[in-house]
Amino acid sequence: MKRATVIVLDSLGCGELPDAELYGDKGSHTIDHIAKAMNEKGGWKIPHMEALGLGNIAGIRGVAPAVQPAGAFGRLGEASNGKDTITGHWEIAGLLTKEPFQTFERFPEEFIREFEARTGLGTLGNYASSGTEIIEKLGEEQKRTGKLIVYTSADSVFQIAANTAVIPLERLYQCCQIARDLLTGPWQVGRVIARPFVEENGVYTRTADRRDYSVSPTGRTMMDMVKDGGQTVFAVGKIEDIFNGQGITESMHNKNNMDGVDHTIEGLKREFGGLIFTNLVDFDSLYGHRRDPLGYGRCLEEFDARLPEIFDAMKEDDILILCADHGNDPVHSGWNHTREYVPVLVYGAPVREGVDLGTGATFADIGATVCDYLGVESTALGRSFLDRILK
Repeated sequence: MKRATVIVLDSLGCGELPDAELYGDKGSHTIDHIAKAMNEKGGWKIPHMEALGLGNIAGIRGVAPAVQPAGAFGRLGEASNGKDTITGHWEIAGLLTKEPFQTFERFPEEFIREFEARTGLGTLGNYASSGTEIIEKLGEEQKRTGKLIVYTSADSVFQIAANTAVIPLERLYQCCQIARDLLTGPWQVGRVIARPFVEENGVYTRTADRRDYSVSPTGRTMMDMVKDGGQTVFAVGKIEDIFNGQGITESMHNKNNMDGVDHTIEGLKREFGGLIFTNLVDFDSLYGHRRDPLGYGRCLEEFDARLPEIFDAMKEDDILILCADHGNDPVHSGWNHTREYVPVLVYGAPVREGVDLGTGATFADIGATVCDYLGVESTALGRSFLDRILK
């Protein structure tokens, strides 16, 4: 039984796209800037991704190239307009987003009034902010008033934060669903995100109970192709949320990156044919947005140390694809995503060693390759590179 495992290292961009300046992202390079910060502090240890050929990818100077890469390597440009999570993941799976999702500096008062009326709760905030900063600023007021903290970012998102001792988790989720139902038409955004947190002695900490409420995909994706072909689609992390459950046969949410790796290995040890699609979000949410290059680097080291376990769990006909969905350069200005190329690394017993895939035009080459390998209908967007990597 053939299987493909796609692991999205959320936000691990590898250099500015030609149109990055239009997005305010000129000079961005997530990988190289992490490497520079780590090397200044004594070095960066990601030997397994190095061995796969990460440092052999065009434009990457901060990672040592392998003499003989153990897999295929390359980078992909983004054909869609945007640099957000949904746009990137949808393109990986074969969908082009021509019109970027709408963003707001502040959400319209008409929407806020309707949201408050339907939830029966007042709101605080309603401006663009870092999530950790806004809960520190408004956490005490929320505890006193029982209102919801709402905010946004450069992404197309409406985020709702609540102290779960003040507003229980299920109540927060209900409020998010109300917002999702309202945010359509002229108010439509890509995602509504539940951001629960706890407070102890004045210290505010976000919990692992985040939940994303996304719009549905605009067409059929690689998951639909695999599912309709009678095979399993095992989603790990926020994949189910990003695709609103479409094309998925089974899913597991993550507490953190290592939990996501555990779930991926669990899937690899089972017997089925099809796709494992994993998102590891900590790189983006904990370190990219917080502009913490050293934390990002250590998080990548932690993932790299788990790669041998993933390799050991793979079966003879398994292929593994590591990629990203956008950049989030931790030394760039602001705290939002950056418009970058994304790396692609492919490994497995069927994969030739040392294949340079060069630069592809779209993330959707991944989805097209997965469909090609699993023998199902291909995505409308993307060009399979399977014939270039198979032994």
